[in-house]
Amino acid sequence: MTDDRLPNILPQDEEQIQLQISIEAVKQELETISNQVDAFEDILRLHLTDYIIETQELNTLYKQQKRAKKDKRLAQKKRGKHYKSSTGLQNIKRELSNNSNLDTDTHVIKKKLYREAMLQVHPDKFSLSPNDQESATEITTRLIHIYKNEDLNALQTFHAQIFSENLGLKLKTKTTATPSINQTEALKLTLKQLEKELELLKTSELYTIISTYKNPLHFVDELILYYKDKIEKLKKRTRTK
Repeated sequence: MTDDRLPNILPQDEEQIQLQISIEAVKQELETISNQVDAFEDILRLHLTDYIIETQELNTLYKQQKRAKKDKRLAQKKRGKHYKSSTGLQNIKRELSNNSNLDTDTHVIKKKLYREAMLQVHPDKFSLSPNDQESATEITTRLIHIYKNEDLNALQTFHAQIFSENLGLKLKTKTTATPSINQTEALKLTLKQLEKELELLKTSELYTIISTYKNPLHFVDELILYYKDKIEKLKKRTRTK
């Protein structure tokens, strides 16, 4: 005896079950590696923040000095070799570091916002993507200018732009929505996306360090030495008489 009112319940497709198992396995591996990378990034941030920011500031100063020297040569060429202009180069570094007009509380807030934004968009985070790295360099240059030369409101506005991802950088990896297709194909697409995300994470610079260094903290020591050497060279290049 049959009852047409009863639903026609079919066992789930075996392929779908295997796909779901694979998806869960990839998700777990992705989460594990992501946690490892995030933890190591926190360690790097703790030890290298000051070095990274000082390097970026000196790089910006060096570029400004080169541009100013070039402009000065062009002006002298136009006006004749005996023309002497006012010595403006000596004021560049002073202008970059001049916060004397800020009260202490405002300076503390600006410094906090600046550091947060700099760590979010520092070019070193985008070393695997040349286009994004170039954009990040432009953004950090603008960030330094705003921090050193503009008021708190301007810095807060730019800080908000950076963290709202309105500046074109791919700051976070996002999974795109799946199209309207049958369940099996949707599961295949989800698995493919997760596998691609996992592959990118495994080829990232931080995970390579974690997986290849016997003690990843040795890499931190190497980076500190690298930044100290770079900072010393940049200080010599930007030193004015």
